[in-house]
Amino acid sequence: MAFWQDTPGFALAVDNIQILTDAKQYHDELLSLIRQAKKRIYITTLYLQNDAAGTEVLNALHQASLANPSLDVNVLVDFHRAQRGLIGEEKSEGNAKLYCDALTATNSNVKVFGVPVKAKELFGVLHLKGFVIDDTVLYSGASLNNVYLHYEDKYRLDRYFVIKQAQLADSFCLFTDEHLLSSDAVARLDKRPLSKFVDIKVAQKQLMRSLKKAKYMSNGADCNDGLNIRAFLGFGRRTNKLNRLIKSLFDTTEQELVLYTPYFNFPAPLLRSLRRLLKQGQQVTIIVGDKTANDFYICPSQPFSKIGALPYLYETILRKFLKSQQRFIKSGHLKVYLWKEGSNSFHLKGICKDGHTHLLSGHNLNPRAWGLDIENGILIEDPNKQILHEIEREKRAILANCRLLTGPEGVETLEDYPLPVKKLLGQAKRVKVDFIIKRFI
Repeated sequence: MAFWQDTPGFALAVDNIQILTDAKQYHDELLSLIRQAKKRIYITTLYLQNDAAGTEVLNALHQASLANPSLDVNVLVDFHRAQRGLIGEEKSEGNAKLYCDALTATNSNVKVFGVPVKAKELFGVLHLKGFVIDDTVLYSGASLNNVYLHYEDKYRLDRYFVIKQAQLADSFCLFTDEHLLSSDAVARLDKRPLSKFVDIKVAQKQLMRSLKKAKYMSNGADCNDGLNIRAFLGFGRRTNKLNRLIKSLFDTTEQELVLYTPYFNFPAPLLRSLRRLLKQGQQVTIIVGDKTANDFYICPSQPFSKIGALPYLYETILRKFLKSQQRFIKSGHLKVYLWKEGSNSFHLKGICKDGHTHLLSGHNLNPRAWGLDIENGILIEDPNKQILHEIEREKRAILANCRLLTGPEGVETLEDYPLPVKKLLGQAKRVKVDFIIKRFI
């Protein structure tokens, strides 16, 4: 028995799970669920942006609250991310200005909170996913802004699962109430004056200690046999059950492991497991975004910023991996696909094992997610492969914009990069800080 089965899952009817395949569907489904909400809306996301799409979602929440004052509406975002402008822009109140202005204008029961994971954003952020609207969990790695919701001409593709399971929804809300909203460190971001980190520093340390021991409750769960679902929390290194789950999915693969990740930079334990799977003859399929589909990518015609070197750094890591695993590429045991579609971006995460076990998560399968951010994931076990046709339909839609790499020559080298990128990566390598950088990306 797999270690995760120590905690029984919630039974899931095949008709109660729907997989969306594009950002516009995600946008429409979210707004539809908000409009129909009767008792509760819990939104947990990295950020709700002060732009047209973010404003549309926040306004919909306020309208729902005004129409139904008994509706419980809580929005949780990263504390630091909400109080700064976009990278490269002038200092400002950030997204918190939107939250404060909206509440002042409506005076509804919507509440927006900031969760401080670390003292500085660099060292860890709130990366929990999953929106609960009544008894439905809308689970995606996407945050809330123009590009994630395909509000204008560009989109950032993610995975989108609509899951109707009351006990799972209860578990998400109970975790949020007991471990986040009850903490003095989780401050309102829609009321001025905004809290500063120094004001919540002591409470933040207590919150982090408690989260390392926290888990999603499974009251009433009793299913281990048929189609079932369960939630996992991941935070810290030693007691991180989500990391342990991911490693176990790699290590117990018998036929094929399919991985989705926007950033190619596997933690060392996962890289070792991948190599072992390939040596044992299992099939490994990796779907990753092209560097131009990375959310940090800056077109060479635009002014350069150091953050714009990240997509190129990820590509150098990918090229090194392709070079070391050429024999498995040639044998067909390893397939690596690069996604690219116009000027759009790629943000998919998740794992599919042997066609019957599926992990939905915001976990980027990189060192940052492995040790710094607070993450969660939903594991779906489908022993009879009842939802496999939907999983495969999603995969086909993704692969339609992919190209299969036949070796390291399929991606560019350092010599091909724009001069500012070439200089920056060269300097990082010469002073030997590139290995440190890789721990934070």
